[in-house]
Amino acid sequence: MKLSLRTRYLLYILIIHGALIFLIFRWLRENQLLFITSEVLVLLSVAVAYQIYQAFGRPSQFISSGIEAIKDKDFTIKFVPTGQREVDGLIDVYNLMIDQLRQERTKQMEQQFFLEKLIEASPIATLIFDFDERIASVNPKAVELLQLPPDQLLGKALTDIDHPLLRQLTDPTEEDTRILKSTGVETYRVLRSHFMDRGFRRSFLLLEELTSEILETEKKAYGKVIRMMAHEVNNSIGAINSILDVTRSYLDAPEEQDVKNALEVAIERNDRLNHFMRRFADVVRLPQPQKRPADLDEVVRNVSRLMQPLAESKGLVFRFHSAGEPVLKAVDVEQIEQVLVNIIKNAVEACTAGQTVEVALSASRLVVRDNGKPILPELETSMFNPFFSTKPDGQGIGLTLTREILLNHGFPFSLKTGPDGWTEFTIGLSVPAAG
Repeated sequence: MKLSLRTRYLLYILIIHGALIFLIFRWLRENQLLFITSEVLVLLSVAVAYQIYQAFGRPSQFISSGIEAIKDKDFTIKFVPTGQREVDGLIDVYNLMIDQLRQERTKQMEQQFFLEKLIEASPIATLIFDFDERIASVNPKAVELLQLPPDQLLGKALTDIDHPLLRQLTDPTEEDTRILKSTGVETYRVLRSHFMDRGFRRSFLLLEELTSEILETEKKAYGKVIRMMAHEVNNSIGAINSILDVTRSYLDAPEEQDVKNALEVAIERNDRLNHFMRRFADVVRLPQPQKRPADLDEVVRNVSRLMQPLAESKGLVFRFHSAGEPVLKAVDVEQIEQVLVNIIKNAVEACTAGQTVEVALSASRLVVRDNGKPILPELETSMFNPFFSTKPDGQGIGLTLTREILLNHGFPFSLKTGPDGWTEFTIGLSVPAAG
């Protein structure tokens, strides 16, 4: 076992003075005066050696105490000068180091506290991962955006979380900025990057919702185009129809009947073109909803009765599942009825004879589902793009109008085909009850 320096020094002093005492006793015991004097001198030497021993041990005591304080992360302990130059020099160095460590620690804690508060108050959803790419912390905005409680997020990898947005982030090491869309109209900017923590790399993920900004920009763009087109078409059609009407009035002779019929076809086609443009203009001119208390169960039941003959004429099975109780919401009934007509009509058109269309209402949501032609996964995020349609002769006006009405009501919605082959249009009834 290796002895410490202090122990070795103490043993050395004891051995030296023990040998001196033995020699004095051996050689000077006959001379009593010299013997006593020698013994006194040896005792004084022991006392001086002990003081030197203590003086040598004091720096190591300071060092040991300082090391323990640093191990305990206690940077408040400082030593008072002893009056010994060598020891005081060591104390000054230690006290200066402790002051610097305390300042650095205080600064680090303040920065950490500020960063935590900043992340917590951030309007951008933030997910921070540990060294194993599992979620270590989330801020309130992330919980709100993902609509999942923290206990279903913390400690999990992205692939373990069943969320349509996170499922699109398949590469955990990819670092870039991407624009992603969910199955509704929600659009997000996703930034994935990393930072260094104790010399090791940790990742973080930022999710910023851009839905309102993109929709506003989108609406301004297509609104301007539609208004310009409608203006030009209406002006041209009005003038052309006037000319055609005047021309037709001069064609009374029997031999001119074919020309007259051609003019009537041209006028009718102009009217259809005018109606076509008005449908586009309706999307731009859509008024804000005039909300009033209404029973959605009654509204949905009435629209289902209206659309049932259309479904049965195609040989479809049509079912309506009532909520069984009033579902009171403040809505614009006329606009909600138009939404339901568009959704049910699309479901009917996606089906063939023998297939099923179901309308189900509960206190929290409205679902229109069918087992007809599924929506391809690559088209799910495009279904609510302005004037997008999968039909050869479709204009995409129905879903565009539906999107605008539901957004104005504050109802979240989605359209997708599930693994069971059923396509569901889901509307969340998250607005407060009427009353």
